Amino acid sequence: MRVVSISVNGLARAVDQGFFAWLAGQDADVVCVQDHRMRAYEIEDLGLIPEGYEAYFIDGEKNEHGGVGIYTRHFPKAIMYGYGNELADREGRFIQADFDKVSVACVLAPCALGREDEPMGEDDLTELDHKDEFLDGFGLHLQKTLRKRRQFIFCANLQTAHHVTDASPLYHKRDFSGFLAHERAWLDRLIDELGCVDAFREINKQSGQYTWWPEQSEGARRNAGIRVDYQLLTPGIRKNILDGWIDDSTRFSDHAPVIMEYDIDIGF
Repeated sequence: MRVVSISVNGLARAVDQGFFAWLAGQDADVVCVQDHRMRAYEIEDLGLIPEGYEAYFIDGEKNEHGGVGIYTRHFPKAIMYGYGNELADREGRFIQADFDKVSVACVLAPCALGREDEPMGEDDLTELDHKDEFLDGFGLHLQKTLRKRRQFIFCANLQTAHHVTDASPLYHKRDFSGFLAHERAWLDRLIDELGCVDAFREINKQSGQYTWWPEQSEGARRNAGIRVDYQLLTPGIRKNILDGWIDDSTRFSDHAPVIMEYDIDIGF
């Protein structure tokens, strides 16, 4: 089973810049797309479905919320739009496909990088407060999920790097959201205490393995990157990881795809 996770920064633009051409050579079973920035009905209306795949997408109340979706070669048993968190569900930040042996979810956290102190809405929350609220709520959902017998893969742009080796020195020196102490501590709890598995780090411990080169880093495809894109697993499938890599040669987004292979039979 091959799973691709990619934050596209606008699906229509990414397709115009070669996303589907790249995907045709990947032989992926499931493709999780974050930040599509359009209405879900437009995915089909505009023909933004690669050949051989079914598409399941959720949007937010505003296109700038991003939205997430799943392309799959295999019909799922069920699709779950949202996870019961009122704000996150209104913003289209979670979708889950249940297959026979595993469930695959696609997740997008709010981004506060460069806008940490900007006010959001009328309740005196900042963009960083908004992100923190999402992470807290999603963490509670993961805590409940880890108690289930079913196995899960969460393909998530969490807008946060975990360790020093996951971010270029620029982030070590500046107070950027994405590498703040409390954000990294959230990942500590998720991975070190709750037992979620960072699939990529199970097989690759090297530094400099980045998935995003934002404008604030002034580092498009240079060394000023950060690894914010994950495939998080329930512990029961840790031993099913076969291989994985980040394809940083792509140019259809300022994020790079994360590709993982698992010894899991997705079919029925």
